[in-house]
Amino acid sequence: QVQLVESGGGLVQPGGSLRLSCVASGSLFRGAVMGWYRQAPGKERELVATITSVSDSVKIVNYADAVKGRFTISRDNAKNTVYLQMNSLKPEDTAVYYCNYRTTPTNVWGQGTQVTVSS
Repeated sequence: QVQLVESGGGLVQPGGSLRLSCVASGSLFRGAVMGWYRQAPGKERELVATITSVSDSVKIVNYADAVKGRFTISRDNAKNTVYLQMNSLKPEDTAVYYCNYRTTPTNVWGQGTQVTVSS
């Protein structure tokens, strides 16, 4: 059983930064795809970024167009933690951010952390 716990959300002004963390526990597979998704009020959940460890030194990352150049996803396999560094935040980034762990056939979600970008 895999469990995910997110932290790091909050209120930030436009142009500010936040770093989200997601700690995974349980029976983990190092090759699992881990990522961040978000859901704004009245909208569907959407991809933010994913990261896959091919080896200890090689990782494949993928970003939504809306966050490219502003957000950075990283992963520390020794700590079973994935991070999302968010810079140059915009009001449209406001959403609940969810951590995701995915293999075949496992698909696990965290409880979500609220990010609000407002002046």
